[in-house]
Amino acid sequence: MTTPSSDALTRLSAVELRRLIGARQLSPVELLEACIARIEQVNPLVNAVTATCFERARAEARTAEQAVMKGDPLGLLHGLPLGVKDLEPTAGLLSTLGTPSMRNHVPSADIELVARLRRAGAIVVGKTNVPEMGAGANSRNPVWGATGNPFNPRLNAGGSSGGSAAALALDMLPLCTGSDTGGSLRIPAAKCGVVGMRPSPGVVPSVRKPLGWSPISVVGPMGRTVEDACLQLAATAGPHPGDPLSHPLDAQAFLRPARVDLSRLRVAWTEDFGQCDVDPVVRRAMREKIGAMRHLFAACDEVRFDLGEVHRCFDVLRAEAFVAGMRTTYEKDPSSLGPNPRANYEMGVRMTLLDSAWAQSEQTRIIGRFQRVFADYDLVLSPTTPVSPFPWTQSHAAEIDGHAQDNYYRWLALTYLVTLTTHPALSLPCGLDERGLPFGLQVVAPFRADLALLNAAQSMEQAFEGDVRLRRPRPDIGSLRPSEPPLTSIVSAAPDDPHAHEPNDGLSTSVV
Repeated sequence: MTTPSSDALTRLSAVELRRLIGARQLSPVELLEACIARIEQVNPLVNAVTATCFERARAEARTAEQAVMKGDPLGLLHGLPLGVKDLEPTAGLLSTLGTPSMRNHVPSADIELVARLRRAGAIVVGKTNVPEMGAGANSRNPVWGATGNPFNPRLNAGGSSGGSAAALALDMLPLCTGSDTGGSLRIPAAKCGVVGMRPSPGVVPSVRKPLGWSPISVVGPMGRTVEDACLQLAATAGPHPGDPLSHPLDAQAFLRPARVDLSRLRVAWTEDFGQCDVDPVVRRAMREKIGAMRHLFAACDEVRFDLGEVHRCFDVLRAEAFVAGMRTTYEKDPSSLGPNPRANYEMGVRMTLLDSAWAQSEQTRIIGRFQRVFADYDLVLSPTTPVSPFPWTQSHAAEIDGHAQDNYYRWLALTYLVTLTTHPALSLPCGLDERGLPFGLQVVAPFRADLALLNAAQSMEQAFEGDVRLRRPRPDIGSLRPSEPPLTSIVSAAPDDPHAHEPNDGLSTSVV
């Protein structure tokens, strides 16, 4: 097998890497070693990858290479190194959720998402960082510390899939997993300049959500390109009894994105959905981006929305999920939870059945109101996040454009509003803002139109590539400097187990 140089190798897309492996032009062993070298080189600057299993991955890469040479059937992701978000249980690999009570937790089995990715041939290399228990959009926790932005490690990478987004942006890994309730896929993708897709509920089964019939929380793909996200989606989509919202579908259709004639699309856009506080920097960026792309479409019109009580509705539905998922932990020891998950739980236990019934009804009304825009338009565009990346030492955006935010997640309203509609949505890299930091464009498609969303997003991505104002930005690794204070400075005392951060059976659980 012949191999491109290590530096060039990690910059290639997942789709191209998989093609090279299948053509016997790239060894899975050499690809893995290039990724490990890249992690060792740049991860200390951003702290995106946490627990690792390099030796086990090396053994799996050798097996994957042998399968290629023998001409065995190969899975969709055969030989591709993978990062798994640290909310997903992963067999034999430390899975902490970023919370001290689970700092020594090593699952005995993979969750279904990880199992599907492994069956497709992916090689798990390590876990990626999250906020504690996924609560919030700043990936910092008392176990692993904070994840810095790949364009400036002193700034935050978003969350809760922040480690995955930063690892992708810095070419550490070709594929990473994500999940999304209020924007946890889309926000870090926007802040790091990569693609994050929130599929329609049930497209990819989410078996760890505590409320199986709720459409609020989903798992989905992240990648450096739309095509890479399609590849991961094809490997993970389809029904599973652990998620009652999952359903039969043609997962292979995601591998065949069709080129869309953008000049036939009618596009609606908004800065704030009439509901969300948005910083002037982001408003100016949105108007600039729309000005640069509007000629691509048949129509590109600013529209107004009247959606109802989206903030209170999301408060109730989010709190319900936290109560369902954290009751045992909270009742055992409330102090074992950090301030964000504890605040969500305590908000939930103060609510009543009347609150719950109202929120379920209001979400239904919001879904109905949102449909109206698609009578005249094919897509809705908005900013993904209302603020440019801010220092990771600041837990959340407490104020936007002079308006105090009600709680630590209110600044996620541009994405959680779309969550309530249950529509598929994707954050597409769209150049830089005036501060020189990534701008993410949220693209929302009609109900259950996941494939149409991916088709349009890929065509937009290709059109944007020719315009410096719109194309995907790439971080300048040579200019990155360590964060001050250090990204791991908020890590609390080491685990009680003296071997918890030492290699064990080929599994390393140290911060690389």
